[in-house]
Order: sequence, then structure tokens, then C-alpha cells
Amino acid sequence: MKIIQIVGLANSGKTTFIKNLIPVLNLRGRVGVIKHLGDHDYLQEDGRDTTVFFENGADISAGIDSGKSVVTLRTTDLDKILLLFKQQGIDFAVIEGFKARNFPKIVIGDLSSATSIMRNPAIEQVVASLSRFEDY
Repeated sequence: MKIIQIVGLANSGKTTFIKNLIPVLNLRGRVGVIKHLGDHDYLQEDGRDTTVFFENGADISAGIDSGKSVVTLRTTDLDKILLLFKQQGIDFAVIEGFKARNFPKIVIGDLSSATSIMRNPAIEQVVASLSRFEDY
């Protein structure tokens, strides 16, 4: 599984870049995305069964509808999520944020990064350089 980390300052275009990268990577394999929420917590919908289960101590709470599953895990460990992605057969783990991690990074905008291997690339440049990204 390739780890493709995208970093940048707020409102630099990271999410838009990833939104455009996903369909291109999908042509080459399965894609998973991890977003570091940083300065805000994800709010689960009050009163919903899956929220109630999680609030009452479930380590994993999942809901399944006709087209998808939504899973809440009681972990904030990036490595555990990467392992889960690997176990699920993900070929490309795209990480938005987690600037302190030392994976080879794509920098969007003006952020300084010692582990940057690309800055403001085109999607095609990323795909042509997949071998430069770390294998998990």
C-alpha cells in the first residue's frame, strides 16, 4: 500500500487536490483517505443509535445502509488506521494532514516541510512519481 501524504496550510487547496486525485488513483487500485481533523472534533449526530452505542463505550460502532457503511472507532492512532486500510486491501492511503509524520509529502501552497518530495504538483506528476512514495 502506497502512502501519499498531502499537507498545507488551511484553505490551501488540499481537499480539492485530493478530490481530483482519488478518481485517477482508482484506475490503478483501491483508495482510502484519512483526514486529520486537527482543530475540531467530528460530531456524530445526536440521538442516533450508532452514536448512542459509541457514547456508551462500544470500541467500534457501525451503521450499514443500502449503499455504504459508516464506522466509528475508538482510536486516534494513525498507524492503527493505516493497518486497517492495509487489511482491507487498500492500494493507496491518501493522508490529508498529520504534518508531524515523516512520510514523503506533497505540499500544497507555501508550507515548509523537510520531507516534501513535491510542491503544488499536477495530478499526472503524482501518478508518474508513485514509486517515490513510501510503501506500508
